[in-house]
Amino acid sequence: MTESRLTGPVRVVGVGLLGASIGLGLRAKGVEVILADASPTHLAIAVDYGAGRAAAAGDRPQLIVVCVPPDVTADVVAAELEAYPEAIVTDVASVKLAVYEDLKARGADLSRYIGTHPMAGRERGGPMSGRADLFVGRPWVVAAHGGISYQDGSAIDDLILDLGATLVELTPEQHDAAVALVSHVPQVVSSLMARRLIDAPHASVNLAGQGIRDVTRVAASDPELWVQILGQNSEPVAEILRGYRDDLDRFIDALDNMDAPGARRRVAEELFGGNTGVERLPGKHGVDRRYSSLIVMIDDRPGQLARLFNDVGEAGANIEDLRLEHSPGAQIGLAEISVLPEVQQHLTDELAARGWRIAG
Repeated sequence: MTESRLTGPVRVVGVGLLGASIGLGLRAKGVEVILADASPTHLAIAVDYGAGRAAAAGDRPQLIVVCVPPDVTADVVAAELEAYPEAIVTDVASVKLAVYEDLKARGADLSRYIGTHPMAGRERGGPMSGRADLFVGRPWVVAAHGGISYQDGSAIDDLILDLGATLVELTPEQHDAAVALVSHVPQVVSSLMARRLIDAPHASVNLAGQGIRDVTRVAASDPELWVQILGQNSEPVAEILRGYRDDLDRFIDALDNMDAPGARRRVAEELFGGNTGVERLPGKHGVDRRYSSLIVMIDDRPGQLARLFNDVGEAGANIEDLRLEHSPGAQIGLAEISVLPEVQQHLTDELAARGWRIAG
């Protein structure tokens, strides 16, 4: 057990995925964790899983972390500030400006509050899905404001570092604009694309490959939660979507008149713009480094993926990224391995010599 920066105790209000994971991560560091939740069942499960102990009269937390739905976050933060006048309070809601402005309008003690947002999650919610390592290596935004001192806010920095996350400081406005672009608008676009599948012919859906799966993956998210998130960050999201609508209009106009002068050039420029944009996404360890890939066919039986990893290692190559795709109607899978460009050909030759089938 490594030494923690926090002295504790830390009170966690709301023991869903994020709250339970925070509790588990801090308990692994030896920090005392106090749990509270509106659901007695959720609370009992989180306690049984070792995320902390149930709240009791006389608790004096050093730090309070509010992990409740966005539409009640400000209410709960205000209540916690009043109930524990010696504690620093934070929240992990995915929208920051609305919460801050609500608390400011109420006259809450902002000298003991600062909002945060860990950029981490899973496809499942609830305390049973909690993981002590959920935040390791993930960005965790601190939505800084001038009403809290650096010394008082340091407990929140300690929380983030104790859980293995990477601290990123933004203003509430900067945070909401950023997540609108990289999280909230992609959710809308993914959901709208997935809706096209509802009435699609069965034969068409059966042709689905990794492309449509990549685009629609986040469409499986909880609609109720996303109504709350989008409701609190509607202006930045709407602004980006209006620009996206303009892009679509230009693209549609070109497709409707493909024989018109310049139409194909317009389509090409729009597609090339996508190439340019995706190149800005940070790669492994945040480094802007492009990789080469090769696609290996794998028989769908136990041990094959482990054998592939072992053979790649013995060939002296490192897997920088990996994507798996199943082949419809065949008992094989396709593993797309990303490697440094300078080792691609060597690895291809080595794997072929070991009996692997390389697509293309």
